Amino acid sequence: MPETDTISDHFLPLTVDSLAEQFATCGLAAGQTVLVHSSMSKMGWITGGPVAVIQALLRVLTPTGTLMMPTHTSANTDPTHWQHPPVPESWWPVIQQYSPAFDPAITPTREMGVIAELFRTWPGALRSAHPIGSFAALGPNAAYLTTNHELLDMFGENSPIGKLYELDGYVLLLGVNHENNTSLHLAEFRANWPGKHTNLEGTSMFVNGVRQWVEFDTLSLETDDFNQIGDSYEAQNLIPRHKVGQAEVRFMRQRPLIDYAVKWMESNRAVGT
Repeated sequence: MPETDTISDHFLPLTVDSLAEQFATCGLAAGQTVLVHSSMSKMGWITGGPVAVIQALLRVLTPTGTLMMPTHTSANTDPTHWQHPPVPESWWPVIQQYSPAFDPAITPTREMGVIAELFRTWPGALRSAHPIGSFAALGPNAAYLTTNHELLDMFGENSPIGKLYELDGYVLLLGVNHENNTSLHLAEFRANWPGKHTNLEGTSMFVNGVRQWVEFDTLSLETDDFNQIGDSYEAQNLIPRHKVGQAEVRFMRQRPLIDYAVKWMESNRAVGT
């Protein structure tokens, strides 16, 4: 949504105070561990922009809570797979040879939104070391969530979303739907269905301090049915939807959602879907 579309006499600008009040109405509370996926443009005009959003989230969670966001770097993948947009085949070896190695301190996010991009640099925030599927977190559980994020376990048991499951944490979808709900990839790692397979992926990363292009097998991820899974779970469990500004908000515990998604995938996914 262009910024001009967020300016209207029908709505007052959002502030840290009004955002915090609305987040609390959604169910956020002190001490929770929460993974936030967000689209700031869906919320309306915000006094302070992404800074105000993060400050409001942290105010509600208090220092006893932990905030986590996705800081994925899809630009640091094998260009032979790129479709949005694709690049010429003649470019592939150049990208593979010269892409800078992933560095949690400086590598920017891609398509994660301005809130997550700011959060990865927030004072005190920690970022996991996965060169493609990293997460940033701030709070008492941040170190646990972000350490030992192994290359072959991007969204699996020992990933930040796997650890969020162990902590019985929460998911907040702020202006986005379940297609953006990374936690559902944990269900993909756990579920079995006909046609489940891996793909060869590549990435630029440091190995013993030296930049290398590393190829590895990783689960072929699908998101086409994520909205169907999430909407079905919400309907069956009477999960209410809220508003923060003009954005629709979905807030729920992650663990029962993942348990439901595993069963759904095993019952409904088939070869070629």
